[in-house]
Amino acid sequence: MRIVCLISGEGTNLQALIDWQTKGLLGDATIVGVISNVASAYGLKRAERASIPTSVLPHREYSHRLLFDQALRSLINGYDPDLVVLAGFMRILTAEFVTHYRHRLINIHPSLLPKYKGLYTHRRALEAGDTVAGATVHWVTEALDAGDIIQQIEVPIVANDSEESLKTRVVELEHTLYPSVIRDLSLGVISC
Repeated sequence: MRIVCLISGEGTNLQALIDWQTKGLLGDATIVGVISNVASAYGLKRAERASIPTSVLPHREYSHRLLFDQALRSLINGYDPDLVVLAGFMRILTAEFVTHYRHRLINIHPSLLPKYKGLYTHRRALEAGDTVAGATVHWVTEALDAGDIIQQIEVPIVANDSEESLKTRVVELEHTLYPSVIRDLSLGVISC
């Protein structure tokens, strides 16, 4: 299974995938390319250190979201991927883009969907008085964070949790959840 990862920032989930791949734990999956919409994204350096090809496609150079997504699609297709993995890619994708990659496009979201779609998930969980938080890997659809759930993982919220402490614990779980889902997809344990 050929994977292209889309990133916008630090690339910590990308690093988790790279680590699993390096250790031979990613099943039949191989990261064949990393694309960022931000030239300064540290995740690009992570990929380069692992000898994974990278590309940069700055979204600000496009006058319309659709034009950017068309250029992005062309760039992704150059890698001939079986799966496109959103790993901290901070762009809302057009319906045309999502439809093109239907059941080949996944995302990880830092909440127990369907709760807390969008941003500030940890703050919202704390403000609501939730007892658990977590992360969700889901298929990407036209609606934000609304695709079918592939797998979730929970973390308890403790009495002295801050937004930052909760985020730290959720991110640690993401670094196991995302690679394990990709491994299971590549091995057919989870079907598309």
